Amino acid sequence: MPSMNDLVRQHTALDDSDLEWLHLLVSEWQLLSDLSFADLVLWVPTRDGTRYVSVAQMRPNTGPTSYQDDMVGHLVPRGRRPLLDAALDEGRIVREGDPEWREEVPVRVESIPVRREGRVLGVIARNTNLLTVRTPSRLELTYLQSASDLAQMIAAGTFPFPDQQVDMDASPRVGDGLIRLDADGIVQYASPNAISAYHRIGLASDLVGHNLGTTTAELAPSRGPVDEALSKVASGWAPREFEIESADGVIQLRAIPLKPKGTRVGSLVLLRDVTELRRRERELITKDATIREIHHRVKNNLQTVAALLRLQARRIESDRGREALEEAVRRVGSIAIVHETLSQNLDERVEFDEIADRVLAMVAEISPGKVTGRRTGRFGILDAEVATPLSMVLTEVLQNALEHGFREGDRGTVEVSAVRGGTSREARLLVTVQDDGVGLPEGFDPHRSGNLGLQIVRTLVEGELGGSFDMVAAPERGTQVLLDIPVVVPK
Repeated sequence: MPSMNDLVRQHTALDDSDLEWLHLLVSEWQLLSDLSFADLVLWVPTRDGTRYVSVAQMRPNTGPTSYQDDMVGHLVPRGRRPLLDAALDEGRIVREGDPEWREEVPVRVESIPVRREGRVLGVIARNTNLLTVRTPSRLELTYLQSASDLAQMIAAGTFPFPDQQVDMDASPRVGDGLIRLDADGIVQYASPNAISAYHRIGLASDLVGHNLGTTTAELAPSRGPVDEALSKVASGWAPREFEIESADGVIQLRAIPLKPKGTRVGSLVLLRDVTELRRRERELITKDATIREIHHRVKNNLQTVAALLRLQARRIESDRGREALEEAVRRVGSIAIVHETLSQNLDERVEFDEIADRVLAMVAEISPGKVTGRRTGRFGILDAEVATPLSMVLTEVLQNALEHGFREGDRGTVEVSAVRGGTSREARLLVTVQDDGVGLPEGFDPHRSGNLGLQIVRTLVEGELGGSFDMVAAPERGTQVLLDIPVVVPK
């Protein structure tokens, strides 16, 4: 299905500012559709004025649809739908005509001009399925009156509100709760969901007949001068979104001033009980903070262990014993780097490139000035369960290259390259560590070597990461270590 941008630019003469207004309208018109119990189709005249193109469509959440098929992208010649012509030419809402029959379903069709800065950009066709029409309830009458007011505001170019960007996924919807206010902020009607939401935050009486701003300010915790502003906002004087939190609950409100003829006749307030949602959000924030604190403490403890090992190494006279402890310090340090990174994140995923660079710098300290290290490619974001063992693997492989790949006094380079490949479900990480040192001894088998570092690498790569490990002669000189690791660790 083509996008609205594509259709408008291909078929119409509207400019980018007009298109932006249509996007703003479409982001809001679920409200009009639900209040009208009707389908909406936005028609825009083509560049030559001989046809209309449908650029957007919305179905109601409150009633049956009138269109089983998608209408977006349809072209109709001017004259075939007289209501569209009348609304476009006269700039008024057109309701004349008998119901149309579509697949044995009677449909009432109305046309609402879409005005911006005095110009009519297009027409909204409002289509109401009349098959289930019955005597309307007080709620339905309130919906329809509010829809009529919004339609007149669209025709006058005063709705949507250009200075208010609304996240419709997060904002209250018509079915969540609705309150209709008069021009003085007095509640004329409150839906059952709206009354329940106010009862949740402590209201003991009915809402109808009371000033919503005053009532809301009384229910909210005392905040001094803020109460006056809260009272005015809740009375619907301006288009605003806000939340009210009491000891017992939280409700989210959205106020929409109604000015069908340019003068404010009242307001529509949509509201939703978000008590449980906010409770879960606070729990998640608390859990995230706890997890980050745990990673921070683990990092501190590992650094303490590394410091103790370093102190012990200084007291050992045996060169082999001192080297073994220094290797242990680097292994512990590589794990601490991962936990330090996790302590700064909101989830259990890390950007591994920074970790790889720090591991490379840490290991290079054992041969200062002789061998330089560099990284090419990107590891990308990895889960913690992959990052921790991979950091140890990288430490062991680099340490092995620096210790055994170069003779004393040699100069050279160790390069770490990373490539992500495969599909999103079977993504793999290919890591190559290559040096230009002396190369492998004749007959050397990395899978049978008793070297502790290589044993650690084999165990982590093949056992914990579910990948493969090999060590071969480099194409020209030195050694290549090849790691093939699934990004999603098999359980």
